[in-house]
Amino acid sequence: MLADAHYYFHKAADVLNLPDRLREILVTPTRVVKVDLVFDDDDGVLQHYVGFRVQHNNARGPMKGGLRFHPSMDEDHAAALANLMTWKTAVVDVPFGGAKGGINCDPATMSERELNTVTRRFVEQTKDVIGPMTDIPAPDVNTNAKVMGWIMDEYSKYAGFSPGVVTGKPLQLFGSKGRDEATGRGVMVVLDEALKDRNKSWQGLRVAVQGFGNVGANAARLIAEQGAKIIAVGDHLGGISNADGLDIDALNDWVQEHRTVKGFSGGEPFNSPDVITWDVDVLIPAALEGAINEDNVDQIKADIIVEGANAPTLPSAHEALVQRGVLVVPDILANAGGVTVSYFEWVQNIQQFNWQKDRVDQELTDIMRRAYAAVKEVAVEHSTDLRTAAFVLAIRRVSEAAMARKYVAEDIQL
Repeated sequence: MLADAHYYFHKAADVLNLPDRLREILVTPTRVVKVDLVFDDDDGVLQHYVGFRVQHNNARGPMKGGLRFHPSMDEDHAAALANLMTWKTAVVDVPFGGAKGGINCDPATMSERELNTVTRRFVEQTKDVIGPMTDIPAPDVNTNAKVMGWIMDEYSKYAGFSPGVVTGKPLQLFGSKGRDEATGRGVMVVLDEALKDRNKSWQGLRVAVQGFGNVGANAARLIAEQGAKIIAVGDHLGGISNADGLDIDALNDWVQEHRTVKGFSGGEPFNSPDVITWDVDVLIPAALEGAINEDNVDQIKADIIVEGANAPTLPSAHEALVQRGVLVVPDILANAGGVTVSYFEWVQNIQQFNWQKDRVDQELTDIMRRAYAAVKEVAVEHSTDLRTAAFVLAIRRVSEAAMARKYVAEDIQL
């Protein structure tokens, strides 16, 4: 996965004629932390997990990125996702760098007490390298507002009251209104911009969504509210389709109870991997990495893809899509709504002043539209695709910050 992230970086760096010395500085993490997490489970059995935190770059501000609880979590995953976070924060021009981390556990097999314990052990082991002005974690796969609240509470035991150490917290623990739906709302906003580029409208638009967690569910709901039809949704257990459009509110209620779209009575079942190749206008991959790959890219029928997940498209598949003229709105732009509202939450925590939801939504919409326009301008300037343009824009901003802080010589022109 790290090789894929570096592929996109070097492709954009080639456009900028970036010197090798600066490339090496920009792809090398500032710090890599690996911690052992040992505790007794509910049955008194000794458990051992490993936690990771990769802090990639802080040239533009404190490092920022999610915490993922998943059995496949390892240093390579953390490093790749931290790398992407650096470019994502730069694309939307919020004053953060990139970080990422997590624990190689499976929350589905753990009690709430066990999750609480392993989370607090992780904070205990990493408290010296995270903080409101250093590195600010956030939710990711299998983590949520409750977990973020535990992190804030545990960190505050050592540092004093510190709501700004983490974002995505519950509202009663100084979270931000609009944070839960922020990534999905950002996906909807950039899709609106992409539709303008392709002279399409919301009415009658057919959309397929892969993944129905926080990002996929909120994106589906907000897109349906614009007048589009969500005709297929797939998750890790199954898929459901309805040519007339799924009732997203009812589907959300079903998923809240059953933890999967499988079995929902408002559509026809299908094998979940088929959602990637569904006959639609727009595809939104909003699950895990590598969903679009050499095995399925030739069967993709959508002519717009908006990446709700991190790194859902492998480089070979991306190149094939670009050759076919598919408009791919890349992850570091499309799903940046989450980190944008995390920035708003951080600002509110520092100022101890809460924003109303309409302000959060409007500020997010404005930033996402500006970011899309900036990426499109670079794409036109260099006659390239949106992903390469997004990396060019981000690398330029991070490089200029690094040079201004005298990480490198000031005579490099970008």
